[in-house]
Amino acid sequence: MLSVRGLVVGYGSVTALNGIDLSVDWGEIVCMIGPNGAGKTTLMKTIAGLLRPRAGEIEFDQRLLAGRSVNRGADVRVRAGIALVPEGRHVFAPLTVRDNLEIGAYVRLARGEDDAVAADLQRIYEMFPRLQERADQLAGTLSGGEQQMLAIGRALMARPRLLVLDEPSMGLAPLVVAEIFAVIRRLHADGTTVLIAEQNARMALAVAQRGYVIESGLVVKSDTATALAGDPAVWQAYLGGA
Repeated sequence: MLSVRGLVVGYGSVTALNGIDLSVDWGEIVCMIGPNGAGKTTLMKTIAGLLRPRAGEIEFDQRLLAGRSVNRGADVRVRAGIALVPEGRHVFAPLTVRDNLEIGAYVRLARGEDDAVAADLQRIYEMFPRLQERADQLAGTLSGGEQQMLAIGRALMARPRLLVLDEPSMGLAPLVVAEIFAVIRRLHADGTTVLIAEQNARMALAVAQRGYVIESGLVVKSDTATALAGDPAVWQAYLGGA
């Protein structure tokens, strides 16, 4: 489904990704783990079209995406079937919960899919009942956990074939984290392909089929999630091993 080859991305004179190779197959959950500053968010933003690579290719469903301009890149990705839930959520604070969700479906509404969008809005409300309770509330007044639910719901309103999640557990209480990961499992069971970058390596490896360890802009290890969870070096560095 997704193939990233030799991706190089930088900010000014700083190179954040230095030749990343990564792939995601249809129906998988693939996770990326690694320390802060390793390049995970940069990779997510580049896949989503928010950053333009200096070198390398991104292929999605046999279509090269990496050469697009940043101005059109994100829109091209959404139309292709990629939706990003960004680190820090970035909901539209002055708008209501319902408005935020409908913005996620802007491409579909432009196509005249009003009935299908309305049905998906009800599906999101069923998945996250608190969003329905707060449908007319301004997004900026929600708790952190509710904003994360809203960010996920907004992405799902695009009906993505690939859902890209950047640090979905960041800053959330353990009970909310468990709820978010239960939703990720449900989405996977329903057929959504997921790429997730996550500081909580234990949770990420528990939900994924495969994983990548990223350090200093490079993939230093990749394997099945089970193998990575049992790797002594990964255990020591990311899973709290003694």
